[in-house]
Amino acid sequence: MSAGFVAIGQPVPRIDGRAKVTGQARYAAEVVVEGLVHGVVVNAAIARGRILAVDDAPARAVHGVLDVLWHGHRSQAPQLAHYFEAGEDFSTVPVKPLVSDSVHYAGQPVALVLAETWEAARYAAALVRVEYEAQAHGTDLPRHHAQGRAPKELDEDTAPPKPRGDADAAFAVAPVQVDAEFHQAVEHHNPMELHASTVIPEAGGTLTIHDKNQGAHGTRKRVAKVFGLHESQLTLLNTFVGGAFGSGLRPQYNLLLAMVGALHLRRPVRVVLTRQQMFTFGHRPEIWQRVRLGAARDGALQALIHEAVGETSRVEDFTEMVTRWSGTLYGCENLRGDYRVLPLDLPTPLDMRAPGAASGLFPLEVAMDELAQALGMDPLALRLANYAERAPSGDKPYSSKKLRECYALAADRFGWSARDPQPRSRREGDELVGWGMASGQWIAEQEEAQARVVWHVDGHVDVETAASDIGTGTVTVLAQVAASALGVRLDDVRVHIADTRLPQAPTEGGSSHVASVGSAVDGACEKLRRKAWQLARSTAASPLADSKLADVEFAGSRLRLRGRDGDGISVQEVLATSGVEELEAHFHLEPDEDEQGRYERAVHSAVFCEVRVDEAMGTVRVTRVVSAVACGRIINELTARSQVLGGIVWGMGQALHEGTLIDHALGRFMTVDLANYHVPVNADIHALEVHFVPEDDRVVSRLGAKGVGEIGGLGVAAAISNAIWHATGRRIRSLPMTPDKVMAP
Repeated sequence: MSAGFVAIGQPVPRIDGRAKVTGQARYAAEVVVEGLVHGVVVNAAIARGRILAVDDAPARAVHGVLDVLWHGHRSQAPQLAHYFEAGEDFSTVPVKPLVSDSVHYAGQPVALVLAETWEAARYAAALVRVEYEAQAHGTDLPRHHAQGRAPKELDEDTAPPKPRGDADAAFAVAPVQVDAEFHQAVEHHNPMELHASTVIPEAGGTLTIHDKNQGAHGTRKRVAKVFGLHESQLTLLNTFVGGAFGSGLRPQYNLLLAMVGALHLRRPVRVVLTRQQMFTFGHRPEIWQRVRLGAARDGALQALIHEAVGETSRVEDFTEMVTRWSGTLYGCENLRGDYRVLPLDLPTPLDMRAPGAASGLFPLEVAMDELAQALGMDPLALRLANYAERAPSGDKPYSSKKLRECYALAADRFGWSARDPQPRSRREGDELVGWGMASGQWIAEQEEAQARVVWHVDGHVDVETAASDIGTGTVTVLAQVAASALGVRLDDVRVHIADTRLPQAPTEGGSSHVASVGSAVDGACEKLRRKAWQLARSTAASPLADSKLADVEFAGSRLRLRGRDGDGISVQEVLATSGVEELEAHFHLEPDEDEQGRYERAVHSAVFCEVRVDEAMGTVRVTRVVSAVACGRIINELTARSQVLGGIVWGMGQALHEGTLIDHALGRFMTVDLANYHVPVNADIHALEVHFVPEDDRVVSRLGAKGVGEIGGLGVAAAISNAIWHATGRRIRSLPMTPDKVMAP
């Protein structure tokens, strides 16, 4: 293909990469606007109780302070009547700030200082004094997990798997048994970009909103409901997002308070959270789990019981798909899953990269390793012995499944066949060396999406959709889809996203964006090809006059009969000759739920890792990871690989570093900055290999693509835990696996 022209699958660098690394990209906290007011939040100092009084006089005396808002000022803001009178709508947003004297968790926003400068607002916020009536609180899940209750509501996605057979009876008589309890600490998202919102009142009562979120249309809908506004009054943009990982799935309180300030003052207001305040809302919940496996002597699973108790808040139930994976990954005729929640005086948890799976697959895959140990069987051989050719839950065929190929490829690249099964069998210097492996699985879904594509007479193509790019490379992939479909240079494609004035797109989450929005763009391009061909046929002396569309290909910005390089007619000539300035096509993708519902749709991975453990120090180094992934057709090999590499690093963080500590006496998070909340750094990362198993799934999407974002991190923590056992002979079932746990006898 000619220089500048791209095909699906090529490793195309990110189009917006230069703008991001050079500082040209403008994020929500960097939008330039005249007359900007800065808002700084005051957070609650108790875990549960009531606000008795607020002394804001010292703050108001600070030069540049315009106002201090808290729940006692409701009558002074008549334009916010709906916001206050509607109360706390927990189904739409987390705890709505400033509407009552109730305190639901430590860190809840209780006041907003508005000032001409950020420095004045920050200083004044430190002067606000709040008097509380503290009430007894509870934040200790491990101690009280037995008090967990059934969630008030469970949808199909988060419900435990449907029971099969009699798992308890089968476990009781199984020749080989594993019964183990597991714990995972709270994890916080901590994207590089802090949550921020800039709200700008416009003429005519409309507002322009720049906000860090994962879905412009979804966020606008929720904000409109909270403030009693029509969606047409709000234009919401999330042009650049510096990572979110689930933290931007619904509006955080910075957006609500920026809206409150802007409507109150009728001036532009910006609220930016500090790194410490990033720990005062949603997070991956703390969770206790128990897994019981019963097997025959040949390794065939006879019973599988998976129970979980996850943290939620007292104001709403947060649920995620924790135990469902035990019903879908392996074949077993006797299955029981249970998922309960324990209300605590903490912020409502929130989806975090691979929600539920990151938590639920860890105990399952460690328990499988323990079962292999008890059987004297290779861990990979055990998984192959229980491989599910059809979906165990529902007995449906897979739309595509290449997990077996993932096992084979990753094991070969890793050298798994050379593994000595005995723990503590290999030492190098002061370190014990261990190998471990695990499986990964995630859902493959498609959401409703719309796109508009415009082909101009000068050869440029505009792609328009309100999709989000949270760092995944969406802009680049959409440009690549359009360029490949229309046979134009990548440089001739301009992608416009992240704006509610554009065709509607779903929230970016669940690894479904390319399958959804990418398919909508491809559909619009298909319409454009037909329009261009129809015009070309009618052009004087056209070489395509008697052609059929199926006989025509688009390449090098030309239409030509297949197999005739250099022949044909240029699109510019077609449009110019026809007197048409542009061709436009709109595509509304509505997934065929009946067709997709006949299949189990999932992505899979196999992860193999090597660790080196210094027992004297309790330190663990992950020196090698090989991951093989089957996630449908790869649209951009470079960005897809980056997603999986990032996921592996996430899995290493989950395994060894990330855990938010709670002071149960005060009922609040303690490790609320990146000095104390540990994440992997460059020195922690060694050799990482990613391999994609070829797969093309036209059930999930018209592009054949599935999803990449979540699957990369799944199985990693379990593989590391299994490798630590192989190195030391110690089973660690609590995450993160910090040095104190590694050294424990």
